[in-house]
Amino acid sequence: MTLSVISAGFGRTGTLSLKLALEEIGFGPCHHMKEVLENGASQVPLWNAAVAGKPDFEAIYKGYKAAVDWPTAAFWRELAAAYPQAKIILSTRSAESWYDSISQTILSTLTAPDNWPPPAVEWFNMVLKVLHRSLGPTFDKESVVAAFHAHEAAVKAEIPANRLLIHSARDGWEPLCAFLGAPVPATPYPRTNSKEEFFQLMKGADGL
Repeated sequence: MTLSVISAGFGRTGTLSLKLALEEIGFGPCHHMKEVLENGASQVPLWNAAVAGKPDFEAIYKGYKAAVDWPTAAFWRELAAAYPQAKIILSTRSAESWYDSISQTILSTLTAPDNWPPPAVEWFNMVLKVLHRSLGPTFDKESVVAAFHAHEAAVKAEIPANRLLIHSARDGWEPLCAFLGAPVPATPYPRTNSKEEFFQLMKGADGL
């Protein structure tokens, strides 16, 4: 199995909903940070190596048909080149609403290391390196929003239009299914990973 769909969108742009949607229309299993949480012993060293410039994408994505969210989004250029047949999705939302979401979830967690559960410190350190790769050295609002805009502009500029879908959760099934040549499900497009669900998911870090 090889990746046929890659999302370049940052976390908190509807990536967990997109993961569930892709799996529902036949592009699963789909890799997401959730999988890194659940398989930390194998995934964390692989991502640490990737951040250090020695990615083994074959090992990271073994058994997966699609990939969304971080850490994937931090390596979108390398992945687009490594999997030239894969379709690229840029999951998106307004920069202001995205910052409000990430600042209250991912960033608030990563910037409070005293609250990290000891079994998950290695995972948190890896995620911190991945986010610095995407967002830059500082996490103040101005810098983070600028990084978001620069990232989206780069993806749009570098990925050919016929290979790229810009998709927000509110767009629903139709553009996603048309892009991937899949039938539109009768079920509603997934809506998940609220702030409350994020912190519930984070509790899984205790078991790493």
